Amino acid sequence: MTEQEIRRVYLDDLAVGDRFISRTCALDAADVKAFAKSFDPQPFHLEETAAERSFFGGLAASGWHTAAITMRLMVESVPFSDGLIGAGVEISWPRPVRPGDALHAESVITGIVFSKSKIDRGFVTLQTDTFNQRQEQVQKLVSKLLVFRRPG
Repeated sequence: MTEQEIRRVYLDDLAVGDRFISRTCALDAADVKAFAKSFDPQPFHLEETAAERSFFGGLAASGWHTAAITMRLMVESVPFSDGLIGAGVEISWPRPVRPGDALHAESVITGIVFSKSKIDRGFVTLQTDTFNQRQEQVQKLVSKLLVFRRPG
């Protein structure tokens, strides 16, 4: 069996309270600006002087950049059998991510519902909190995920 096969977990293997911790991912000013240039081209994500005069008081990563990093960290650390299949999310950003921050994600299962009409699946509610290197929360993501039961 490959490492990926060993790590696969199914709905039947999960319980409320299960936790998954990711690796750390650092970002610098070039990363912040490159993402913003492609996906969220606002002055407070692109240029230091404009960012200093903004609400953020300095260069800040786009919330969508934080979300994208979090998604990568979740894919690597939450080993659901068929991947992370989203059915809806709620997201908030309590503080900005800055160049030089190193992020990690901590996910916990807060709910499990088995489908009554399709017995091969169910839904898991997963709260994922993203923290910087000072353990300050920079994002809260509550996801409803489709998860499959063990085959057979």
